Formats: sequence, C-alpha cells, structure tokens
Amino acid sequence: MAETAFSGDDYVSPSASAGSIAARFPTLFFLWKVFGIIRHDGNLAEAGKYYAANWVDGSRNTLRALEHCGAVLHVEGLRHIDAVDGPCVFVGNHMSTLETFILPVFIQPRKEVTYIVKESLLGYPWFGSVLKSRDPVVVSRTNPRRDLTTVLEGGEERLKRGISIIVFPQSTRNATFETAGFNSMGIKLAKRAGVPVIPLALRTDAWSTGRLLKDFGRINPALPIHFAFGEALYVKDNGKAEHAAVCTFIEQSLRRWQDEPPCPPQPAK
Repeated sequence: MAETAFSGDDYVSPSASAGSIAARFPTLFFLWKVFGIIRHDGNLAEAGKYYAANWVDGSRNTLRALEHCGAVLHVEGLRHIDAVDGPCVFVGNHMSTLETFILPVFIQPRKEVTYIVKESLLGYPWFGSVLKSRDPVVVSRTNPRRDLTTVLEGGEERLKRGISIIVFPQSTRNATFETAGFNSMGIKLAKRAGVPVIPLALRTDAWSTGRLLKDFGRINPALPIHFAFGEALYVKDNGKAEHAAVCTFIEQSLRRWQDEPPCPPQPAK
C-alpha cells in the first residue's frame, strides 16, 4: 500500500488563504487543475502504469488544489479505520464528485480500497481509465435487482482479497439526506462477507453538480467540507439495527455541520 498520507485521527486544512487567481476564479482554477490531474493519471492507467501510490498522489493533489482555492476540509474519526483489522465496507451519503476524488488519500494508505461505481463513469476520457484500474464493482443503475447481485457477488470477492469497498447507497448524489432513499446494500454486503461496516458522513456541497457535465460543477470555497468516519459496526441478525445506526450517524453529523457559517477565503498576501 501507499505510504500513509495523513496520520492521526483528524485533519483540518491549514488555512483558508487562496492564491489571487484562485480566489477570483475558483471554479476555473480548480477544474483546470483537476483536468490536468485526470489527464496525467488517465494516461498512466491506459499504459498500465497506474498504481495505488499514483491514486493517492492524484487524490492529494486534488485536495491541495481545493485548498489553494481557499476551501477548508475537516476530517474526523480516522482512528476508526485504523482500529479495524482487515477489509471493511464504508457506507456513506453521496453529495458530490468531491468525495470520489479525495477519499482515497485518507483511506487507501490505510486499507486497499475501491468503489462501487455506475457504468456510465467508465466512459469518461481518462477518468474512466483511472476508475477501471482500481478494480471497481460496476453497476448499471437501471436494474436494482441485478445491481444488488453484482454488488453482493463482486463486493464479496474483493473483500475476500482484502480490498475494502466504498458504498454510496443513494441512487444519485443529493445535497440533502433522506433515509427513504438510502438502501441497505452496504449492510447486506458486509453481512455476506463477514466484515464490519464503517459509517461515513459527508458534507461536500462545496463542489456542486454541473449543468453540462454533471460530475464537474462549480466550486464554492466558502462552504466548509466535512468527512466523518464512525466506529465500526458488526452486522448481526437482519442488519436493520446497523442500517439504522449508519443513518443516525449521518443525520447527526449533517445536523452538527448545518449551522456552520460560511468562511469566505481571503487572498494570500
């Protein structure tokens, strides 16, 4: 595995200072940086030379680009990842593309990990090649029953190889969290494979949904970004109690963050 990028339990971006160009044009600056990262990493992936360390580096570079725009990331609960011996299933809400890019720098150095991804993402130039190289579980999002079978069988196979799985059970990204649309796919997978679940709460609306390209919208550095990892849960019986616990963890985290005031970035002196 790649060298641990961020040790300790928590991480907070060092400052809210932005470079002069990034402060004036955060979306343009950030997407320019991200497309450069994607192109570089995609070329490596297409050449068969893209490894876990490259994934961590690309994730770290994306985080640094966000921070250069003045965005502030808060991460808590990393100790809960370190406390689990072996693979696990991360189950979280899904707000934006941001978590897809930045979670690897915090998780991959601790545990080999991959995503459950929708098939359409694999068609993106460069980005699709990067995702394919990570051996994801690919679902169609058109046939829920078939997708569940794919996740249970493909996810279990990867977990048995020591690869943890990140699951976003919502059918689509959403700035709000509704338990009615949050299925128990991740819980079912963890029970089947006999591994623990780590709840994951995310606030990433600083990167909005795009109009032309849904996955690449505007950046608002004034909105704080939060990742929170919860204590591992071991699935018992039918898993309903653990599913409810994950939902409660996400709801309580989002409620805790909702009144946090915006922090407009100040241009670096």
